[in-house]
Amino acid sequence: MEYASLLLLSALLYTASSVTHYSVPEEMEVGSVVANLAADLGIDVQTLARRKIRLDILANKKYLDVNKDTGDLFILERIDREYLCTSKTVCYLKMEVILENPVRIFNIELEIMDINDNAPNFRRDTINLDVSESTAAGERFSLSNAVDPDIGSNSIKSYHLSESANFDIEIQTGRDGSKFADLILKKALDREEQAIHNLILTAVDGGVPARSGTASIIVRVLDTNDNAPQFDKDSYTINLTENSPTGSLVVKLNATDKDEGSNSDLLYSYSLYTSEKTQQTFSLNPNNGEIRVKEMINYEDFRIYDMEIIATDKAFNSLSGKCKVKILITDMNDNHPEISIKSFTSPVKEDVPVNTVIAVVSVSDKDSGENGQVDIHISDDLPFALKESSDNYYELLVSEPLDREKFAEYDITITVTDRGNPPLSDNETITLELLDVNDNVPQFPQTFYTIPVMENNAPGASLSSLTAIDPDLHENQYLVYFIIEKEIVNTSMSMLFSINPENGNLYALKTFDYEMEKEFLFHIEARDSGVPPLSSNVTVHIIIMDQNDNTPLIVSPWRAHGSEVKEKIPRSTDKGTLIAKVIAIDSDSVHNSRITYQFLQNTDATLFSLDQYNGEIRTMRMFSYRDSRDQRLVVIAKDNGEPALSATVTIKLSTVETALKTYTEVPLEYDIFSDLNLYLVIGLGSVSFLLLITILVTIVLKCQKAKPSKAAPPCRNSVISERNSTIADSTLVSNDAYWYSLFLAETRKGKLVVRQPVPKGARYIVSSLPRSTGVTETSDSAASTLQASTTTSSSST
Repeated sequence: MEYASLLLLSALLYTASSVTHYSVPEEMEVGSVVANLAADLGIDVQTLARRKIRLDILANKKYLDVNKDTGDLFILERIDREYLCTSKTVCYLKMEVILENPVRIFNIELEIMDINDNAPNFRRDTINLDVSESTAAGERFSLSNAVDPDIGSNSIKSYHLSESANFDIEIQTGRDGSKFADLILKKALDREEQAIHNLILTAVDGGVPARSGTASIIVRVLDTNDNAPQFDKDSYTINLTENSPTGSLVVKLNATDKDEGSNSDLLYSYSLYTSEKTQQTFSLNPNNGEIRVKEMINYEDFRIYDMEIIATDKAFNSLSGKCKVKILITDMNDNHPEISIKSFTSPVKEDVPVNTVIAVVSVSDKDSGENGQVDIHISDDLPFALKESSDNYYELLVSEPLDREKFAEYDITITVTDRGNPPLSDNETITLELLDVNDNVPQFPQTFYTIPVMENNAPGASLSSLTAIDPDLHENQYLVYFIIEKEIVNTSMSMLFSINPENGNLYALKTFDYEMEKEFLFHIEARDSGVPPLSSNVTVHIIIMDQNDNTPLIVSPWRAHGSEVKEKIPRSTDKGTLIAKVIAIDSDSVHNSRITYQFLQNTDATLFSLDQYNGEIRTMRMFSYRDSRDQRLVVIAKDNGEPALSATVTIKLSTVETALKTYTEVPLEYDIFSDLNLYLVIGLGSVSFLLLITILVTIVLKCQKAKPSKAAPPCRNSVISERNSTIADSTLVSNDAYWYSLFLAETRKGKLVVRQPVPKGARYIVSSLPRSTGVTETSDSAASTLQASTTTSSSST
């Protein structure tokens, strides 16, 4: 079976409708090279492995494969054309060459060329014929035709009949080009001369060298039955819908015989010309000629069935008649369209450009006409579109920008529907996952945070949690928090506050004092860990809340620490006369620093009154002879905080008979002389002058050095006091808040109040000096000054 001329590879490459064609003879040896796909398709051989070249053969066996190193298309399994294409004159093996990165699909058609590897073969080795002796010359008899699986020139070319005086053959050509022979009676038979004729029928194909097959024909000569059955028509054409139910009547044939008796009883049968497939599909009732559906009919398998029906009488020497029946199958929409995913890329980044191809699909339908025409679509709500790339091939494209934060994945259902009635459809669902990119800026719930913080907080106390939200994923979502640096009086903001970089918890690093700092304003930034990182910031306003942590300080009347204030008043004082005025200050906020005054102790409650708001002590009536000479008053100054804090001052009043003008409000005079001895005055003046010079020099040095220095030594009627410090004399380091009230109070009592600046301008030295009253006073009275001491106590004291 070696045919050297047919083993040559055609290798004819041409392009038609984007399909590459090759031709190759059947039965080639395994490993034979068909063609070099890389060269024919214009593909770089070096990229075949990287682009994952693969061969998709539309057959039940993988007959060929591609060498990824050379690009050769080679035989992987022996190809038998007769097995692969049983009933086709032209045999094609369709393949797809698929490449990735980028995706490309090439259609390949490999034509399998026939070789003469099969000899003709008769279905039956012996053909029996009964011929009546009355049969006229020229009568023809159908013979079983030979079958050769080969095609073209290798198929059956002719028939030869062994030498015979009575018979000859006539070669016929069928609709499909097949050859068959009819036996012709060329001379009337004489049973008495020869009852049986043994003939040899030989079928020869057209191959080189030719092959042949034989069958024996045994002709028995029968006695006369000279009328053969006749059909109503010589041929019938029947239209039959596919999928007709089993048992459905196709046609009822009718043949008649003019003979009588058993010679006119007919039996119907298939002729040998009718294929076995046809006989398996349709049943023939031998008694009445009904042809019915025997098994399921599929238009896609066979569209036309040809058969020859013989009607034979029941005479001893039976005669027969025949007719041809052609059954045309009408297509029904009984095949669902099919979808095949050729390529699919998932996952993809959410910022994938519009019009990017993410999948390639093919569609098909085995039906014909409109039943085989298909429409493909996806949901209009999806940001994707289908675009036809070639016949029955479609690309799935990104039609709109994608956002993973809205949809992390898409279930894309591709639906294909044919145009039959009713239409049939199929669908395929693919899931596309999106990868996150850093495209979202961290967002705080608020753009401005106001955080109240109570003063005297513990260092490290948590103030608030400032948490931002980033809808991205993984490192694009991990946030780090920072305080944007800002200096306040040479102090970095990060020295006052800290923020946990992981969760945004804000902490105070020091204890705040409302009296020193009342608010802070700074910015906090949240930054993600993406590449490049994105950030946003928020403004934080810290408000220091006041606590009632400062005790009221009595600034008037002053007294030495641990001693009472002693005053002398004339016994003839009128009702309503101002005896003294208690003034207290509180450095807390307005609410907590509101001061009220009450008598804690009063020797005679009918004699003196105290204004709870301004602290003025006045007489409620004139003194009588029954009133005690000495009156003791204890005044408490209480703030408005919770709990309230307070301070007390004790005033001891002594009544004298001599009228004094101590409390007469007169204009300020600078006559500071008293009834003391002139020498004492001169001595005191000299000491005061030297002390003043010393204080001035110290102040100048402090201003120049810009750093704390020791205060000047205390002197009589002078003291420097700070919050919570001990008051030694009648001089106070004062804030402007109570300067004016103190000035009025002291001047009413005949004192000259002098305010002197202290370094840094934060406080003042306030001195109260006695002035001349124009009335002679005792040395005790002249030397006395307003002295006060503060005693802190709770509101329950």
